[in-house]
Amino acid sequence: MLSIPHLVVLFTVALMVFGPHKLPELARNLGKIVAEFRRMSAEMRGTFDQHMRELERETELLELKKAEFARAVQALRAATVSLQGGGDPVSAYQALQRQLAPILAQASMATAASGTIGR
Repeated sequence: MLSIPHLVVLFTVALMVFGPHKLPELARNLGKIVAEFRRMSAEMRGTFDQHMRELERETELLELKKAEFARAVQALRAATVSLQGGGDPVSAYQALQRQLAPILAQASMATAASGTIGR
C-alpha cells in the first residue's frame, strides 16, 4: 500500500510527465479500467461459486446413490444366504422386493433430481 508521501511524489511525477491537461483524462481512463477489472473479477467469482455449488450437489447425489447401492447389495446378499440355507424362494423374493422397493424409489427420485442439476 502506498503512503501519503508516496502518492504525492507519484502525482507530482505524473503531473510533470503528462501535464495538467492530460492528467484528468488519464485518471478517468484508469478509473474505467479499474471498474471493468472489478466487474469482471466479481463475475468470475460468481461463476466459480456457482460451479462449486453444482459440484457439491453432484457429490451429495453420488454419495446418496452409493449408499443406496450398498443397501441393495446387502439385501441381495441376505436373500442369497436365505436361499442357500434352504429358505423358501417365494418368501426370499418377497423379502427382497420389500427391501428393494424403497431403495429403488429413492434412486428414481434422485435420478429425476439429477436431471435438473446440469441445467
